[in-house]
Amino acid sequence: MSDATTHLLLPYILAAQAQKHVTHNEALRILDGLVQLSVLDRDLTAPPASPADGDRYIVGTGATGDWAGWDLNVALWTDGAWLRLPPRTGWRAWVEDEGLLLVYDGADWIGTAPTALQNMALLGLGTTADTSNPFSAKLNAALWTAKTVAEGGTGDLFYTMNKEAAGDDLGLTLQTGFVTKALVGLFGSDRFRLAVSADGSTFFDGLSVDNANGIVDQPRLPRFKAYTNFDNYVGVGSWTKIGLNNTDYNDQGAFDTANNHFVAPADGTYLFGATLLYKINASATARMRGRLVLNGTTEIRGSLGEISATHVSLATAIWLQTMVLLTAGDTVELQGYFRVADGYFAADHTSFWGCKIG
Repeated sequence: MSDATTHLLLPYILAAQAQKHVTHNEALRILDGLVQLSVLDRDLTAPPASPADGDRYIVGTGATGDWAGWDLNVALWTDGAWLRLPPRTGWRAWVEDEGLLLVYDGADWIGTAPTALQNMALLGLGTTADTSNPFSAKLNAALWTAKTVAEGGTGDLFYTMNKEAAGDDLGLTLQTGFVTKALVGLFGSDRFRLAVSADGSTFFDGLSVDNANGIVDQPRLPRFKAYTNFDNYVGVGSWTKIGLNNTDYNDQGAFDTANNHFVAPADGTYLFGATLLYKINASATARMRGRLVLNGTTEIRGSLGEISATHVSLATAIWLQTMVLLTAGDTVELQGYFRVADGYFAADHTSFWGCKIG
């Protein structure tokens, strides 16, 4: 018969043994050290200088001094001496300085975190997951990094999202205060879309890409083409705003037909162009000029043009084109001018166009 228990090696009180209390107290001492095992540290290889009664440690590899030969054993300071407690497979220990739970596997102390999580119904990280959001995370930063070649990986990293059918939705929802401000992905088709919203209910597509050919569209890009449907008479020697009272298209309503000018809806760089077609009044040498004007007063550099040769009615034209940086609310208008004699800027063929390019 053994004189100690199998698992914790607690000493038995033997038959006819003298001073039975010594053996009994020894067993209690071991129980006190092992039950609800919690150690202060698991990296020390030499005993601390001033341990307190009941302090416990998992001895580090390469131990010295009173711990020599105790590698991976539990060292208990009790009654002024170190007591060696050899671990058995399955023992669990809480490491206080790391906040880590370890299990002894027969050869080493290992972490208890599982290496694989499969078919879980809910997973909440820093928050509570639910059936609507079976994976939920509340954190301030997240990192995905590729497994390197040296680690047995490829060095690449792909994040794959998949939907069942083209008519389904697949995307990222970006919110402020849980109100959706932007959507990025494939919504109702396989066409890539980026849409934004001010209130989470009305959305505007800022970017759309046809997955069949890669053609990019900016549905909300400010752009227009305006024209006049009447002959604009301009007297000699006076710059005059041309009455562009119709549009072929006018995205975002950026061209104001009532006031015959473009109004910048947002800060940015804009490209403008115009065609001025001469219609004779009294002289074939009226010398036609045209320009674009900012806020009704300032000629936009690079927009001035003139034809000074003999004109042919409804055949002679000026083409203007320039680029300008505008602030939201700035206006741009088309003006015409005649030298030598008066004339008309012809209906339907006199036009002004532009768009935001940056």
